[in-house]
Amino acid sequence: MLKSLVCAALLLAGDSAWAAQVVGVVAHLSGPLLDRKADGSVKVLGPKSEIENGDTLVSEKNTYAQIRFVDNSEITLKPGTTFRVENFNYDAGKPEADSASFDLVKGGLRSITGLLGKRNKEKFSLKTPSATIGIRGTTFIAQYVPPPPPAPERDAMRINPNPSPLTEVGVGAGKLPAPTPDAAQQKAPVGAPALPPGLHVSVTEGAIVVTNNGGSLGFQAGQFGYVPGVNQAPVIVPPNTGLQFTPPPSFNGGASGPQASNSGSSPDKGGVDCIVR
Repeated sequence: MLKSLVCAALLLAGDSAWAAQVVGVVAHLSGPLLDRKADGSVKVLGPKSEIENGDTLVSEKNTYAQIRFVDNSEITLKPGTTFRVENFNYDAGKPEADSASFDLVKGGLRSITGLLGKRNKEKFSLKTPSATIGIRGTTFIAQYVPPPPPAPERDAMRINPNPSPLTEVGVGAGKLPAPTPDAAQQKAPVGAPALPPGLHVSVTEGAIVVTNNGGSLGFQAGQFGYVPGVNQAPVIVPPNTGLQFTPPPSFNGGASGPQASNSGSSPDKGGVDCIVR
């Protein structure tokens, strides 16, 4: 009986240790940032708040949030972004155990590679409904614009235009329709066109290769790419696409300029490749 109780206690302790595994902190924050934990509980985060495996982060309107992970990589979320840390593991002495798996459900982010990405590029993945992004030694921006909802949901949104962002977690892909007036709700800056549904990427430093069921295409620093859907080939697009990244100046740290089209220098000079599958 005693042995059984001890075993049960050890199992519970192991589960708690996993659930509480801290993988990063909120380095900079400009507004409300919600955190849905793996157990379903919801917290409001502040500067220096800890990030754990399984956390789903939702940035509110006008909120930029910069997350610094334990390998010194950084991911900065744009306003209106839903982002999940599926699994992150980094131990300087155990490169074989490296793991960095993220999910961009909607919205946009900037990623700057850290030590994990330098030594194990194949262990990094950023999933989106249109593609999976793998990186090393580069700085890039990605934004996923979901397709407009079906007509009944669109009518409901007109009645309640600001639903809770946490209800949007888990938005799936699907056949992406042509841009509609609803796509203009993606809040492109004044003078810039609205982004159509799909995955948009830009490379600030290094190079990328974008691959999906529709084909493969490479991009160099300063170029912009667009992936309409998982079965449609990626294409190079002009730099005035409306893909913008304008966090507060304190967020930049020399990594990039105020817009995605600015090429700036990154603190990471270790490599140049980024692969989007």
